[in-house]
Amino acid sequence: MILANYGIVSSSGGVSFDADALSFITAASITDNTQKTAINTLVTDLKTYNIWTKMKALYPFVGGTASSHKWNLKDPRDLDAAYRLVFSGGWTHSSTGALPNGTTAFADTKLIPSSSLTANSAHQSFYLRANISIFHNAVYGCYTTFGTNNFLLYPYSFGIGWISDILDNSLSRIVSNTGNSTGYVISTRSSSNSHKIFRNNTQIASTNNATNGNYPTVNYYIGAANQNGSSGTYDSNEHAFASIGDGLTDTEAANLYTAVQTYQTTLSRNV
Repeated sequence: MILANYGIVSSSGGVSFDADALSFITAASITDNTQKTAINTLVTDLKTYNIWTKMKALYPFVGGTASSHKWNLKDPRDLDAAYRLVFSGGWTHSSTGALPNGTTAFADTKLIPSSSLTANSAHQSFYLRANISIFHNAVYGCYTTFGTNNFLLYPYSFGIGWISDILDNSLSRIVSNTGNSTGYVISTRSSSNSHKIFRNNTQIASTNNATNGNYPTVNYYIGAANQNGSSGTYDSNEHAFASIGDGLTDTEAANLYTAVQTYQTTLSRNV
């Protein structure tokens, strides 16, 4: 039975699932009841917080295999236009997430920021399960011309800290040396001059003097950076969630953290 006004589907067992959650569960062939519940709660929480519509791509990395981890929760069709992931290089897929090998692995989202995102309104977020204490310069995202056409997130890198580039030139990126490479980080730009990083629901960096640039015209990568069509600066941290979408207010970023942390806790893989 479909309750059209609420987008809810009632299964034969009497358990009600949101229609969007059920579409993902079906596409990803999720059979575990705990995983089904976690996905359903994540979707309904995002809708309750009114941030579901701000998402372009949501990767919950659930199911334990490449074939289940590739799906975009927001649009679970097996199409480039739906931003499902295409994995390359060495990945290890398990119940706790997707782990790149740090040398060849990346996932192509097929999302091109210049054609998919709105000027001065974008976010990127990652839930990472390990504290990589060694020196590394891994990044996520893409750039066409480094320094002017950037959409990048550096995960506690260069021995400096978290670095975020969203439309900024290389002189106005924001940097935080707070924390480590574990947990849930949200990088968001919600206006022409507001750019912030949140880690585990705490703001760790911000600027009101962001310099405007342009979005890259190449695909956004996870686990590495797309450097104008070539992959590089690979990561070796386990991914348990990722999202790309419109810019978030402080309240929306806090609500997204709450929803994602609830999701990870249900799956017993929270950090």
